[in-house]
Amino acid sequence: MVTDSAGGRSQSKVMPEQLVLQLELLLMEAELSVTSLRTIQRTYDVQNKDTEVRHRWCELLVKHKYTQAYGDVEHFLIHHKAMGVYLYGELTVQEDSGQQVLARRCLSLVQDEMDQSAHRVVEEMVL
Repeated sequence: MVTDSAGGRSQSKVMPEQLVLQLELLLMEAELSVTSLRTIQRTYDVQNKDTEVRHRWCELLVKHKYTQAYGDVEHFLIHHKAMGVYLYGELTVQEDSGQQVLARRCLSLVQDEMDQSAHRVVEEMVL
């Protein structure tokens, strides 16, 4: 545990690999509350972690339909095109119209910048 200058406790230092494993374990849960997801988001500052952590975080958002953080999913899909292919699949398999709209919007924003084979795969899933 790390202490702040006033001697109080602050956030524990968690290694990215540990956080990836923790998020993977949470992906196995059938349900997570909005409160739990918000707590994870605040406690671990997941939006500012490495790509692997953010990818697992986005998977959690999609699985549990945490719409308030879909901006994180959109940001990931736009800025990590190669790693986003799997995430597009997750967005479409849920058969949630909001997630499908998000997937189509992101694809339209990055389609000219994507690797052609990845684009074909995603396009087949999304359209």
